[in-house]
Amino acid sequence: MAKFINPFTDVGFKRIFGQEINKDLIIDFLNSLLVGEKHIKDIRFLDKELLPEFDGDRGVIYDIHCINEDGEQFIVEMQNKKQNNFCDRALYYLCQAISRQGEKGLGWMFDLKAVYGVFFMNFYLNPKQHRFRTDAEVAIRDTHEPLTDKLRFIFLELPSFSKEEDECTTDFERWIYVLKNMETLNRLPFKARKAVFEKLEQIVDISP
Repeated sequence: MAKFINPFTDVGFKRIFGQEINKDLIIDFLNSLLVGEKHIKDIRFLDKELLPEFDGDRGVIYDIHCINEDGEQFIVEMQNKKQNNFCDRALYYLCQAISRQGEKGLGWMFDLKAVYGVFFMNFYLNPKQHRFRTDAEVAIRDTHEPLTDKLRFIFLELPSFSKEEDECTTDFERWIYVLKNMETLNRLPFKARKAVFEKLEQIVDISP
């Protein structure tokens, strides 16, 4: 019997990243993911379900939906089985969060806050080209310069992460190693290095 919960089930994923009482875990993960780019001090969980705006429209149910102190939104999703048009789904999810920022009236001047999508995938995004992390944004085609910083995609292809414990050199790699191998571990590594892994072990321990 596994000592730790499977983090890639709906229950396990939300137990780690979706609880208000343990929001320091998702803050630490996002900061390790975006190190050198952004530092989040606090987050607030938002309703995971966006209801249709009109009859016949389609709603969205996110795994994790939160907002930081600057009003930027983070959508964190786990997808175990390969899904056709997954990139289109990711685009739809983020665009829904963008479009819901619109304000009624003539005074609103399209002051959008950035929306980040973080997508854990237990499959290969591109069967012909395996890449663990794919960062995508809206860019100018000729120069590859960002056109806007309001839409950001980060795809994490778990089967392509092959580092062993002693090969992990960043907090981000340590997070991925722990999540990917959690079900087979008898102890969580890296606790002496960072207290968040000590707390994570307490949360995910399901041993009798």
